[in-house]
Amino acid sequence: MLFGKYVNKYYKKFFLFFLIGVVALIVVDVAQTFIPRFLGQIIDSNNELIVDSEKLGSIIGGIILVAGIMFVGRAVWRLSIFRASTGIAAGLRKEMFLHAEKLPPAYYHENKVGNIMNWFTSDIEEISDFFGWGTVMLVDAVFLSASVFISMIRLNPWMTLLTAIPIILIIIWGMLVDRFMSKLWEGRQKEYDKLYDFAQENFTGIRVIKAFVKQNKEIHAFAKVAKKNQEVNVSFARLSVFFDVIIELILIIQMGFLLGFGGWMVYSTIVGNPVVIFGQTISMTVGELMEFVGYVDLIVWPMIALGQIVSMRSRAKGSLRRISAFLDTKVDVFSPPNAVSLDGGAGEIEFKGFSFRFPGTNDYALKDITLKIKAGEHIGIVGKVGAGKTCLVNTLLRLYNVEKGQVFIDGHDIMDADIQSLRNHISYAPQDNFLFSAEVEENIAFAASKINHERVVEAAGFADVASNIEAFPKGYQTVSGERGVTLSGGQKQRISIARAEYKDAPIMILDDCVSAVDVKTEETILANIANTRKDKTTLLIASRVSSVMHMDKIIVLDDGKLSAYGSHNELMKTSPLYQRMVFLQELEKEMEGGSKRG
Repeated sequence: MLFGKYVNKYYKKFFLFFLIGVVALIVVDVAQTFIPRFLGQIIDSNNELIVDSEKLGSIIGGIILVAGIMFVGRAVWRLSIFRASTGIAAGLRKEMFLHAEKLPPAYYHENKVGNIMNWFTSDIEEISDFFGWGTVMLVDAVFLSASVFISMIRLNPWMTLLTAIPIILIIIWGMLVDRFMSKLWEGRQKEYDKLYDFAQENFTGIRVIKAFVKQNKEIHAFAKVAKKNQEVNVSFARLSVFFDVIIELILIIQMGFLLGFGGWMVYSTIVGNPVVIFGQTISMTVGELMEFVGYVDLIVWPMIALGQIVSMRSRAKGSLRRISAFLDTKVDVFSPPNAVSLDGGAGEIEFKGFSFRFPGTNDYALKDITLKIKAGEHIGIVGKVGAGKTCLVNTLLRLYNVEKGQVFIDGHDIMDADIQSLRNHISYAPQDNFLFSAEVEENIAFAASKINHERVVEAAGFADVASNIEAFPKGYQTVSGERGVTLSGGQKQRISIARAEYKDAPIMILDDCVSAVDVKTEETILANIANTRKDKTTLLIASRVSSVMHMDKIIVLDDGKLSAYGSHNELMKTSPLYQRMVFLQELEKEMEGGSKRG
């Protein structure tokens, strides 16, 4: 069997299913052993001068009864055992998904999506197969073999002893091969991870590949990855086939020996010179020989199953190790005991000497930030690329842990806050404007459990995207496609803003969400922010100073440090960096105007 801390609990959960399935399977295994006995009796009865029709009828009736028992038993064990195996797969997959949601973003920076998806698909399927077919094979290997051997011993102990020798050889062979197959399977899965990841990355970036006419280059690169995957799979298949061939060879030799030695015993019995072994006279009829052949034919499957169990268990062990490693990954962002709920807060934000560096790095992304944002204030955040703008707002969502006593919302340290209530307290429009492959209405109302169409329309109006949506053939029921592929960059940005507005949280974060829209649309959105959210805190990261100059206050970041904080007029007097940004953008406008006039 397969044991580990993440699967042991399922033995208890699905115990009844396994019990019913195994009992039904044992009944079927025992019932099968009656078939050769009945066939042997029929053959021997036909050798008599007068056929006993009553006896023949009872034998045929027995065969029909056994067939009925086997039919019902097989239906029961299939429904029970495979119900348990699929339940285990579903339970593991759910546990993995819930764990994946809790892992910090840093984990997904270090592990590719293709690898993780392979764990959720191929590895789970291997474990499910082992608990399904593996259980069937194991029970057959034990109980069917035992039932057959008992019947064989009853019929002819000496022939049984000689037949058992190949079984011992198969068991020894399986133990030797198991270790090698497990290592090869792990290597195969790693190569499959690479193949899966390469394909996923290419499908996601197909527009870039076509735009740069790099289809042939990517095809050749994929061929190399696929070739390596093929080589590892062929190596595993060779060992697996070699293992099966040796087992088949042993079974063929066993059957050949049985027919030769058994035929000699039958002949000796017929001519009246029965075989004598260790002083005991052994006779065998034709019916008994055919009965014994039937038993050996029955035992072929358990022996093959025994070999397949070795291969299947090796694969399942490798897959379970990978899944266990994933589930063992530490979740370091979680709500503390007796966490504080932020429900009902007004949206005040305060940083006290806040410094931050990403996990696994030595350099600080933010250094000694100290400022206070009053509830209801509209704050702009500007700075050069890499200044730490996105990092600053992401810490409010507690995507990463921060030092206690440095970041506060409504007077509560975010490290003491309940994560769910903290994130419910904030509506967020990310920089990458990620949209799900769903209807536009569903994307906008993503924060709600039940869609309110009127609120969706209001939120779309807030983001100045309502007219665009209504112009679509299906309006708000238009499917945006994977990652919003059917929409323009500006439309995706504005739907992302509408999604944040629909949530209507005390704090709204807009991360560079107006960079892909024209000036008129930007002005409309900024005016809507000023009017609709006049009593709610709003943080707007922008690449253009014009986007934030009318905000209550502006945060100016420079290389992770707070360079300046104040209103536009104050910064124009006190911040050389802000003055330079304003000057450069005005100069850029003049140059664009000059180019148009020229």
